[in-house]
Amino acid sequence: MTTAQQARPVEFVKAITRLDATALVVGSMIGSGIFIVSADIVRQLQSPGLLLLVWVLSGVVTLLGAITYGELAAMFPRAGGQYVYLREGISPLFGYLYGWTLFLVIQSATIAAVAVAFARFTAVFVPALDEEVFFGGAIGRYNFGLSWQRLWAIASIAALTWINVRGVRTAAIIQTTLTAIKTAALAGLIVLGITIGRTAEAAAANFGDAFWPAGGVTLSLLPAVGAAMVGSLFAMDAWNNVGFAASELKEPERDLPFAMAMGVLVVTILYVLANVAYVSVLPVQEIAGAPQDRVATAALQQMFGQAGLAIMAAAIMISTFGCNNGLILSGARVYYAMARDNLFFKSAGELHPKYKTPAVGLVAQAVWTSLLCLSGTYSQLLDYIIFAAVLFYMVTVIGLFALRARRPDLPRPVRAPGYPWLPALYVVLTALICINLLIRKPLYTWPGLIIVALGVPVYFVWRALAREKPATPA
Repeated sequence: MTTAQQARPVEFVKAITRLDATALVVGSMIGSGIFIVSADIVRQLQSPGLLLLVWVLSGVVTLLGAITYGELAAMFPRAGGQYVYLREGISPLFGYLYGWTLFLVIQSATIAAVAVAFARFTAVFVPALDEEVFFGGAIGRYNFGLSWQRLWAIASIAALTWINVRGVRTAAIIQTTLTAIKTAALAGLIVLGITIGRTAEAAAANFGDAFWPAGGVTLSLLPAVGAAMVGSLFAMDAWNNVGFAASELKEPERDLPFAMAMGVLVVTILYVLANVAYVSVLPVQEIAGAPQDRVATAALQQMFGQAGLAIMAAAIMISTFGCNNGLILSGARVYYAMARDNLFFKSAGELHPKYKTPAVGLVAQAVWTSLLCLSGTYSQLLDYIIFAAVLFYMVTVIGLFALRARRPDLPRPVRAPGYPWLPALYVVLTALICINLLIRKPLYTWPGLIIVALGVPVYFVWRALAREKPATPA
């Protein structure tokens, strides 16, 4: 090896195509949420019509965000995605707070929750994977310790982390393949539900006069609808993760905006149609009372009996495994970008010399996520942080307006459609969601804000430690 080769910095491998990027969006969004959260939405709203309205509104809001982010993604096609957009559009502090919250809760708790869902559905085939804690015990509301389900969840995280350490090409192939399989499975559920699965009992209970609330749809229902959107917005989250891996896309300026918009559009259509299938097969009371909220499983059991349980369990195992592959792949790229700015451990900002992946960030993410699996607190953390996640989306789009004003000459390969009206509409809608959640679900929103706020003193500690160290370009 020559001296020049030794001195050449290790760079990311540009191995992600437009198809791979779109599959990363779809695959990261479709996890376990679409198969579960409709039960809670129905319990809150008691109306099949409002259930569908919640999913349509969530899809519209998410799509507005995706088409607006396209401009930012094309302007800053670098590893880190939304962290970079906030750093450049608002300030380095806001970028750090997003990265801090992502590592502490948003990405890690989501991975933990999806991994445990994978383990729970594996237990359908392997009953020995029990959820009972055999080492540890309850501390307050939380049940810390080991169970066979939690250990299997951790094993799945370890396996996917190992795959992602060994190279983005393999991870992208797995992601695209699993996304195709689970999209086909969800489409199959939809087709079966609205054709041979339709039942007279569901039609009588859900359609006609029973479709909307007895008093009709009025403005007074909007706060309840907004609060019920927490579950559907969570199920639609992670669409922005493809931006985290921008440095590994072959043509990021062109492919990132396309992947975000097309991926969200595909998932929105699938999610709305899946709920049409649910209300075609199950009366609204059975949706609300589905065992462990497993609405999709209940629907398939209605159609195929006990065999439906096994079919749906296998489909959800594939879905959750593929979802976590995308989440694990993308999350570590944010910690890499933070480390290059001297705001995270230096080793996380270095790529593996052979595989050219952020191996340290991947391992750190896996360790923290595994601890969350053992703690049993990941679902509570997700409740706390969904408000903060929506808040960061809103602030990021405000950064787009700031960049248009402060840096009008910056190259913009793609411009947000309908600017300034559609981006402004997105800011207004997400602000209304945040305000509504602050009022209606204070036990969830204020802890989320506290988690974000705790990052402020940590940011200044990192700044003090890095005062003598110049940031390394990502």
